[in-house]
Amino acid sequence: MTAADATADAVTSGTAASGTARTGLDRTDLDRAYSPSSRVTDLDVHLARYATDSARARAELTVHLDLPCGPRPEQRLDLFPAADPGAPLFVFVHGGYWQELSKSEAAFAARDFVAAGISFAALGYGLAPRHRMRDITASVGDALHHIATGRARLPVRPSAVHLGGHSAGAHLVASALLDADDRQAPGTFASATLLSGVYDLEPLRHTYVNDALGMDAAEARDCSPQLRLPACLPPLVVALAENDTDAFAAQHHRFVTAAREGGTEVTDLVVPGRHHFDLPFDLADPDTVLGAAVLRIR
Repeated sequence: MTAADATADAVTSGTAASGTARTGLDRTDLDRAYSPSSRVTDLDVHLARYATDSARARAELTVHLDLPCGPRPEQRLDLFPAADPGAPLFVFVHGGYWQELSKSEAAFAARDFVAAGISFAALGYGLAPRHRMRDITASVGDALHHIATGRARLPVRPSAVHLGGHSAGAHLVASALLDADDRQAPGTFASATLLSGVYDLEPLRHTYVNDALGMDAAEARDCSPQLRLPACLPPLVVALAENDTDAFAAQHHRFVTAAREGGTEVTDLVVPGRHHFDLPFDLADPDTVLGAAVLRIR
């Protein structure tokens, strides 16, 4: 086992861990392991591109802004309909470690999806510290179910609803798929695409990420999709950037393994040359390995 492998194993063994003493890593090590920006030197460039590409989509495409998709004020989406009102719909949930970004920066893939004949929606949600993890997870799950079951009263009637999420958004999408309150009938969601996600939250309790989230052990456990697998889910594309941290890589591989054990069809991708922040730009680009996989399962 390499040093990197040992670090990855330690920071993702959170279900048995209780603080940094149990992981064998100090706070500095854990912070670095769960800091995607530690692998890039031009973070601001990519964050700016999220915003500028999203603004370009709003300027060039038909768009319905700030549509309600649930009873809470934060349950809103921006919808970019394809020409056919019955086209499939792809709903994207942004990242930002549950405390940053918004749907305004999450429409960067809209032009590619609409060009492929797929409607696109960027979903907003309440952020920490104002909202706790249980509340964020429940709110996003409720909004996604409103959309998929037609209760959101959108100006389209999609033939299928596909989900996608990046980083924290991948966690929220996975949580919605595993919703245990019997709202999800078979076939509610046609597929899901999970990019560089965190699926076991316990390690994050001991990092800088939890400064805003304030999770205790019970909340981290209850909101961890990894701990609710194996279960049979709709077809998944689960992608990791080659240059993600070892901790993100370990989270990815453990989720894929457990999902497959439940009988889920999983397309497992480690995308060469990409890092945590530029991977989402491939989301619906048919000339990339990720985009081709996403468009194939529609």
